[in-house]
Amino acid sequence: MGGWLCRGAGQMMLVHERTREVIASRVELAVTRRARRVGLLGRDGIGDQAALVLAPCLAVHTAFMRFPIDVLFVDRRGRALRLVHDLAPWRAAAAIRAYAAIELPAGALRKHEVEPGDRLELVPLD
Repeated sequence: MGGWLCRGAGQMMLVHERTREVIASRVELAVTRRARRVGLLGRDGIGDQAALVLAPCLAVHTAFMRFPIDVLFVDRRGRALRLVHDLAPWRAAAAIRAYAAIELPAGALRKHEVEPGDRLELVPLD
């Protein structure tokens, strides 16, 4: 797969490079067609410390979802291209140049002060 996700083997956490704050201590990868298609569907929520990374992915939808989410679109180096706050069910969002979309609990991007241009790191848990 290469690039930003090549470090992603086993359990990982998502770290905000500028603040060194852990944004998600439980990161789930959706890197197959099937995993990306299922995403967060059928769930009642996403944990406060959880994130779902969909790659490759330049657009997401929340059709059939039961809760709002934050979405962060990143390039191949993990640099934030577009932030979508509180994406409600039955909506869609996209970023043309994105390599991956990171789905987080609603409010997580503001809480962790993520801004366009910030870099996010996938760090393996030991």
